[in-house]
Amino acid sequence: MKTIQTQTIIDTVAEMCIEANTFLSEDMLRGICIAESTEESANGREILETMIENFDMAEKKGIPICQDTGMVVIYVSFGQDLTIEGGSLEDALQWGVAKGYEEGYLRKSVVSDPFIRKNTNDNTPAVIHYKVVTGDQLKIKVLPKGFGSENTSALKMLKPSDGMTGVIKFVVDTVERGSPNACAPIVVGVGVGGTMEKAALLAKEALTRPLGRHHPKDHIENLEDYLLQACNALGIGPMGLGGSNTVLGVNVEVFPTHIAGLPVAVNISCYVNRHVEREL
Repeated sequence: MKTIQTQTIIDTVAEMCIEANTFLSEDMLRGICIAESTEESANGREILETMIENFDMAEKKGIPICQDTGMVVIYVSFGQDLTIEGGSLEDALQWGVAKGYEEGYLRKSVVSDPFIRKNTNDNTPAVIHYKVVTGDQLKIKVLPKGFGSENTSALKMLKPSDGMTGVIKFVVDTVERGSPNACAPIVVGVGVGGTMEKAALLAKEALTRPLGRHHPKDHIENLEDYLLQACNALGIGPMGLGGSNTVLGVNVEVFPTHIAGLPVAVNISCYVNRHVEREL
């Protein structure tokens, strides 16, 4: 049976938080570079060039890509044959976030109560989702989610009769309303099915799928391609100033649902779409 010490988890999560906020992932950098090379608007190209310059400066100087270093969302896949020693897994994950945000000089953006808005001063608590699986591996995905884009996300309980047409309309309408304020070009995570909260969870986790990797089901892959084209046809462009690149990618996840429902959630991420994954 495999054993992992909590200190290893703390140090790993801290490193992941710093990496996610300082270095743009390869899939996102590739997507931005493709957008820059294909952008039809002069303003749009200039904005995308500035973004690429910003990524380079952040990496060289070891500073955050964006001043909003997000509220951390963590996805944990926990092998049932794995043993954690030295304390609780939950505490280790939270301490890792606090350590990373302190050592990385990252902005602390979390308040302890939605009404009594006192800063927790260490960017915890993170929002953690657990999945127990077979084996003895511990997989961790860290997604620091900025709220400029989070605030433009939406959820709707459609009727089954609305079908794929209704889902498409809701996604495109949400992108049209939100992308100028979400620092376009954006990445769009879509969750369809399950229950209200499951659809939202699917949409958020969809953002952690690398840009350009399609859903394995053909009809969902076709839906992703259609939504990408439809959203870019809006002409909103980089930072909402017009152009051909409003959306870098659309990732759709689906789940079985009730005969009487069609829940759909849209979670929007800005052009950095920070995500880091490790396996211990």
